[in-house]
Amino acid sequence: MTHAANPAPKTLDAFTARVQHEFAGMTPQFQVGARYLLDFPAEVPVASMRTIATQAGVQPATLVRLAQSLGYAGWGDLKKVFLASLRSASGQYAERASTVVRGRSRSATQSATIQADNVRMLADVNAQNLPKAVRMLSRARTVHVAGFRASFAPAYTMQYLYRLFRPTVMLIRGDAGTLDMDLRGISKEDVTVIISFAPYSHESMQVAEAARRAQSQVLAICDSVVAPMALQADCVLQFSTDTPSFFPSSVAALSLIEILIEQLLAQAGPQAVNSIRQAEGHLQQDGAYLNPLRSTAEKVNDAY
Repeated sequence: MTHAANPAPKTLDAFTARVQHEFAGMTPQFQVGARYLLDFPAEVPVASMRTIATQAGVQPATLVRLAQSLGYAGWGDLKKVFLASLRSASGQYAERASTVVRGRSRSATQSATIQADNVRMLADVNAQNLPKAVRMLSRARTVHVAGFRASFAPAYTMQYLYRLFRPTVMLIRGDAGTLDMDLRGISKEDVTVIISFAPYSHESMQVAEAARRAQSQVLAICDSVVAPMALQADCVLQFSTDTPSFFPSSVAALSLIEILIEQLLAQAGPQAVNSIRQAEGHLQQDGAYLNPLRSTAEKVNDAY
């Protein structure tokens, strides 16, 4: 496929938008290469094309052809877009690029550093879309939250925290084969949140497709802007699962959920604080806690 008629994207944002738009029609090898470039943008300016191809799992020629298919003369012109973005990014981005050059050890200290880096990058990656996500969720009649297998923990956390000050938050569980029944509750006035990371569950795409049929807005919280559910989303929040361990890390996903909930609470205002106070009052009366602790509502009052 050629896109010579379309001018080459001049910024990283434009490049991302083009790839998202054309991703489904790309060849499998182009998809692998494009996904790597979007998921690891800090590596493109500092690593050779051959190194990037090896890390992505494609041939160097694939990256050249990918660049040309997007309107660039070659790899060098595409790389300049990433280099310009790196120069204008924050110090954290540059530090991450330096880490790539130095190489990574597999010590416990380095593992902890990687997890911390996953969290630190959340602000930069989601700076533009986080306010949009807050607006979408705040205006929704009902918020449906879905996450399956390893993604269930952040989905449950979002539903639990959000329901402390908003009752119209529903967790899509699909227990005992009831996923179809859960999906029937989605409507045009709602927002459907899908949390997922690779390998993506089949159920997450069922939710995305059901939300689209219902004309519900979709917020994808995932590990890539070209994840299957991200390509169908109205807004995407991104986190990294990078880890030296055998299983993708969910630390950044949980941190992103907590950041999102904090922003939603600030948007909701004093009425939300009252809702939290009432919820905690019920929990304490029901004996949910072993020891009386300083309430969440009091902490919220101090913060806001």
